[in-house]
Amino acid sequence: MSAPERFGARLAKAISARGPLCAGIDPHPGLLEAWGLPVDASGLERFALGATEVLAAETAIVKPQSAFFEAFGAAGVAVLERVVALARDAGALVLLDVKRGDIGSTMAAYTAAYVAGGAAIAADAITVSPYLGFGSLEQCVATGREAGRGVFVLARTSNPEAHALQSAKLPDGRTVAQSVVDAAAALNAGAGPLGDVGVVAGATIAPGELDLTALNGPVLAPGFGAQGATVADLRAVFGDALLAKGVLPASSRDILRHGPDAAALRTAVRATRELLAGPQENGQ
Repeated sequence: MSAPERFGARLAKAISARGPLCAGIDPHPGLLEAWGLPVDASGLERFALGATEVLAAETAIVKPQSAFFEAFGAAGVAVLERVVALARDAGALVLLDVKRGDIGSTMAAYTAAYVAGGAAIAADAITVSPYLGFGSLEQCVATGREAGRGVFVLARTSNPEAHALQSAKLPDGRTVAQSVVDAAAALNAGAGPLGDVGVVAGATIAPGELDLTALNGPVLAPGFGAQGATVADLRAVFGDALLAKGVLPASSRDILRHGPDAAALRTAVRATRELLAGPQENGQ
């Protein structure tokens, strides 16, 4: 039996075919209400499946936010499983935003749930937290690679509460966030066209705050759209070279607010894709 294709290689192909936009699927109660849906499991199902049907056909990768599904208990998790399957059937990769991070047997259980070969909710990649030590993620990364799956490690996130921790200086002069990037880069060394270990770096951070040149992996860039970051901000923070290789600007509310009409939702996601195409083309 041949080994599965690496996540980084699959992601590079998907970006080439559909562009870099990462479309969030966030069933926030306010969005359910804006779509005229009840804030219950039935409303969640109609929202999430309707959004996925459109977004997964238009983008390289979709990002369901697990917490909004978990809030509805077992029925919500069942909907999440259907979202993952529907997105894959439409040709999109699935980055499950779960932000898991723990040690020992607990992290092993999270790995079995999401990235192992027989994972219960088998996403193509998940978000993970390194703040119990980057080494606590190593088995998750290794198991994911065996199954052709990846991880995105929180490095410099877009929320203001994270600044004090992630920008704190280590004895060697690097910030905590930069040390996370460097650890991910070490795991990606020699991989092509992209490594399997991505990082999360907000599109709203200051230009030059992180050195991503050696990462050799994808960058999930939250903060684009509703949180205020523009295409110009993406270019300032990441530069044309990185934008052309593996930066995934993430947008959810700016697109999802155009539902529940499928045609309006499709128009919105296509407009966002076209907006992002400009910097890439200019950088080539």
